Amino acid sequence: MSGHSKWSSIKHQKGVTDARRGQLFTKLTREIIIAVRQGGSNPETNFRLRLVVQRARDSNMPSDNIERAIKRGGGAVEGAALVEMVLEGYGPSGAAILVQALTDNRNRTLQDVRNIFSRSSGSLGESGCVAWLFEPRGLIRLKANDADAEELELQAIDAGAEDIKLENGYVEIYTKPEELERVRKALEEQKLAIVSSELIMMSKTTVELEEKAALQTLKLLDKLEGLDEVQHVTTNADFPDSVLEKYQASA
Repeated sequence: MSGHSKWSSIKHQKGVTDARRGQLFTKLTREIIIAVRQGGSNPETNFRLRLVVQRARDSNMPSDNIERAIKRGGGAVEGAALVEMVLEGYGPSGAAILVQALTDNRNRTLQDVRNIFSRSSGSLGESGCVAWLFEPRGLIRLKANDADAEELELQAIDAGAEDIKLENGYVEIYTKPEELERVRKALEEQKLAIVSSELIMMSKTTVELEEKAALQTLKLLDKLEGLDEVQHVTTNADFPDSVLEKYQASA
């Protein structure tokens, strides 16, 4: 199981708290703004905006918040200019970490991310040092129980899924990036309850970590996710289930 899958499952479970939800709305607002500025305010003709608006709705973000973010992106409401950043580094024992950010202050974000790496037994690397280890994929997550997981997997295959995994009570469906919307619509036509869908960066290979390094890496990922400017964090670390349980218990 990839580091992204296990880490994203933890994030999803932790994201139900009010504090995490508020931070998620901030991140989604930033993504909506940058999508509008790059491709316009019409979701029908702006693929990136269409995806992030769907993610916002999946996350129960209020419609007023979504509309306000679209207006900010279109210039109807003033807001600071946002730029995209991709930062790359290594966690304890060398696990690759990819950090995607949207910020109005590149130097501040760079310093904040650098400090987290250095204080967490990791290191920030040069551009391109780990990006080659990841590739873009579409990810659709369905809620499942043991009774219907197999049937959900068959339906996902029929809808055009490339890969399917069962993780912590969710069926995770992976697609080519350009196939994400089509597969989601096919699943919706089958009346399946979709929890979320998004474009992700997924590791091509994984690195197994011993317990101490794995726990340190999980804490590092959590701290990076805690920065408002950081939108997505991906790693190629493979976390044993026993370590995930220990980490969740201590969180």
